Amino acid sequence: MPLRITLTDYGVGNLYSIKRSLENCGAEVAVVQDMSEVLDAECVVFPGVGAFDRTMEKLQPYREDIRSKLADGTPALGICIGMQILYERSAEGATPGLGFFKGEVVPLEGRIVPHMGWNAVVSDDPLMRGVGDDNFYFAHSFRGSPAEDITVGTTVYEGNEIPTFFRKANTYGTQFHPEKSSGSGMAVLRNFISFAESVL
Repeated sequence: MPLRITLTDYGVGNLYSIKRSLENCGAEVAVVQDMSEVLDAECVVFPGVGAFDRTMEKLQPYREDIRSKLADGTPALGICIGMQILYERSAEGATPGLGFFKGEVVPLEGRIVPHMGWNAVVSDDPLMRGVGDDNFYFAHSFRGSPAEDITVGTTVYEGNEIPTFFRKANTYGTQFHPEKSSGSGMAVLRNFISFAESVL
């Protein structure tokens, strides 16, 4: 049976690209607007569309239960804003994040913000296995600043090395968009699906 992924729809953006990419990698994807359904998910993907407060609006009532689910080992992937909401708080908004990653989301440093374009991700994490080109697509004005040892990949932007790839327990977070990163991104998604299947 294919891996069943629950894709959270915060109601703020188009999820077609990530849904199609996950399906092309062999997963079965259910898009949910009722965030209580996350609590029964086999595997969760928090997509990279929206702003922090708007994204957390639907998740807030289930914040502690989702955090417990991730702590118990349910495989999950957060992309861009979907990664940022895993933190405790963000400079972008006033609403608390899920708080699974200790630390906060801070403004991106640089002359040109938002950062939109292709940059290399330096990582030896197993999710990068078979990735021929380490350049991935970014579109962000904020970044994660972890207060614990969860960084598994970094990127140099305008001379500053920043953390852009994270893992805690069975939860991964990427500042980059694998679904918009051509063959490299598809390799990461395939590896994530294989990883999720291995821990279930």
